[in-house]
Amino acid sequence: MNGRCLCGAVRFTVPDDRRGIGVCHCGICRRWGGGPMLAVHCGPDVRISEGADKVRTYASSEWAERAFCQVCGTHLYCKVHASGDHFVAAGTLDSDELRITGQTFIDCKLPYYDLVNQTPKFTEQQVLEMFASGKAGGAA
Repeated sequence: MNGRCLCGAVRFTVPDDRRGIGVCHCGICRRWGGGPMLAVHCGPDVRISEGADKVRTYASSEWAERAFCQVCGTHLYCKVHASGDHFVAAGTLDSDELRITGQTFIDCKLPYYDLVNQTPKFTEQQVLEMFASGKAGGAA
């Protein structure tokens, strides 16, 4: 599956079999994008095909970094240091087959929005336990 930033300076590919969008309501994701992050868990298999020199990263926490296009500012992905897994911003991907499959940090969600999708919801504590056990995946 192909993806790109708004201006087209950065283009990339991710595995074709990834269709699930995880929604993250944590404070870091909300600050980064102005709302919850909708991301596809692509594992370590994200390949920048054009514009690698235009990708900039920011260490948003001790355990992850965020990548964006230096030209247009498009949020590209969150990469977890320990696993190398990428959580790619869903809106950058050229697919109309993506579906929301879960929500994380649901207890951090702000009251001024709601998603109507009926999906599994995980609290901050549950997410931290999943990361500690190595079973995390699905949202940023």
